[in-house]
Amino acid sequence: MTQKKICFIGAGNMTRSITSGLVKGGYAPELIHATNPSEGKLIALKQDLGIRVSHDNLQAADEADVIVLAVKPQLMQQVCEAMSGLNLKDKLIVTIAAGVTAERYHAFFKQPIQLIRTMPNTPTQIGLGMTGLYAEQGVSAQDRELCEQLMQTGGETVWVEKEEDLNQVIALAGSSPAYFFLMMEAMIDSAKQDGVDEQTAREMVQQAALGAAAMVKQNPQLSPAQLRENVTSKGGTTAQALAAFERAGLREIVRTAMHDCMDRAQEMAKQF
Repeated sequence: MTQKKICFIGAGNMTRSITSGLVKGGYAPELIHATNPSEGKLIALKQDLGIRVSHDNLQAADEADVIVLAVKPQLMQQVCEAMSGLNLKDKLIVTIAAGVTAERYHAFFKQPIQLIRTMPNTPTQIGLGMTGLYAEQGVSAQDRELCEQLMQTGGETVWVEKEEDLNQVIALAGSSPAYFFLMMEAMIDSAKQDGVDEQTAREMVQQAALGAAAMVKQNPQLSPAQLRENVTSKGGTTAQALAAFERAGLREIVRTAMHDCMDRAQEMAKQF
């Protein structure tokens, strides 16, 4: 990876995940600068990773070649407008915030910018994430590659051609870990009601989920439907459980949930 000066505006979990991946991958810590109002988060990053830290967004952004915006959507306008007086012509701006459109960033900065929107998910924090990427026209191939490598420190990436397709990324990857957590939670709760202790139930459910995901990943020639059929004997226990899911309308529930997720993403784009 080309080593440029990178600043992270915001020092939350995603910043820690990305910066940790960069440093572990050999990126020079002195080229990474993180800013945040909270002293505690900055101290931890400096101690653990050896990167530069400060409370000064303007100085960090002015010195950087790449600015990663890692603050909450409701704070984005304030943060960006405060930096609008800087010369951003030769800088790449990467954002990991949901719901803030490219058009809004241009309005916040009040000048032409090179922008890539990204949509990571929480497993990025453990190197098993999936991040959607969208680059505006005019962003160079070199900057696209740099951003891709940056986000791949936390897992895998996929590019979308249209900005609105990021809403699909949110439904399929950004929000979806919570769907699986809910399923696991429900299975554990059911087992507890039937007398299984919580720790034992959790161990079985989490290992089953991990194994199922690994089987899908390691058998790309087989569809999830085929893998499901392979474990389902006619008239057996699995078939009985799956029939209950079908009777309850699981497929339609999932489709409704994903569409509601995308609808909310569109609403957020209007708010921020």
